[in-house]
Amino acid sequence: MKDKSLTPSHFLYYLIIWVSCIMLCVPDASGQDKPLNLKYLGCAGWELSNDKVTLLIDPYISRLKLGAGPSVSEEDERKSFRPSDYFESDTALIDKTIGKVDFILVHHSHFDHLSDVPYIAKKTGAKVIATETSCNILRAYGIQEGQLITVKGGEDYQFDDFSVRILPTLHSPLNGKHYFDSRVYLRESKLKIPLRINEFVEGGSLMFLVRMDKHQLLTMGSMNFIEREVQGLNPDVILVGANLSRLEIYKYTERLLALTNFPKTVIPTHWDNYRVPYGFSQQSSIESKLNLFKAEVSKASPNSKFIIPVHLEEITIK
Repeated sequence: MKDKSLTPSHFLYYLIIWVSCIMLCVPDASGQDKPLNLKYLGCAGWELSNDKVTLLIDPYISRLKLGAGPSVSEEDERKSFRPSDYFESDTALIDKTIGKVDFILVHHSHFDHLSDVPYIAKKTGAKVIATETSCNILRAYGIQEGQLITVKGGEDYQFDDFSVRILPTLHSPLNGKHYFDSRVYLRESKLKIPLRINEFVEGGSLMFLVRMDKHQLLTMGSMNFIEREVQGLNPDVILVGANLSRLEIYKYTERLLALTNFPKTVIPTHWDNYRVPYGFSQQSSIESKLNLFKAEVSKASPNSKFIIPVHLEEITIK
């Protein structure tokens, strides 16, 4: 009769099998617990990154001194611009602020979202995901065809280190709900560059659901949304348009947070005075816009963490 006792070689064999089974049952930690790093660039602009990929969203860095209203500071000694003037990027400030970029996501084609993208795209070689109008403006500025990914909303694209769902949306209800602009730039449009500030037309609006590692982040480029497009989404981070035109939308904050299943982290965007340089006080905007918005979020989603971003300071989402 054969000896069926457990020999050292048998023990080692079964130990290897047991350890292998344990390892298969444990989620792969690589990429799953990586933090998400955000940096507020002002207006609706953000830098979004992990250790593999860097995305920019609506990177408007130049922050022109535009007009002569109360939003312009007397302490700002820069050149003044009117809407009919040609747009000029502050390339020195962009070079100082922006480093490596892999992709640029653009919500719509207004100057405070798109106008610095031509310079940044040329500087970095980043691919741009944007509307037909935005891409045609970028073509006019000489951006290479291989850098442009034209979308209209409804797409859900997988890239090497992230994925993005593109959602159609609506622009903010400006001018007492009288805002409407159906202008677009087609491939055959004869655009003369540089564009004037008021020639950066909306050209349709988008939202983006960005998935990086375990995180899902929903972005907004203005203060409006289409209910059926955001219903049932589960972002853990949402960048919510928080300027005062949101108050013209029915139960804006309450509906948006409920439709997106009360995100863990809520960060306001497109709330600052973007007619003054970085470093100038934003206290007036915080008091007139964000204090009220924070109260709205607290009431609608009391378990959500509310973060007021500071220009160019990093926010880490674990």
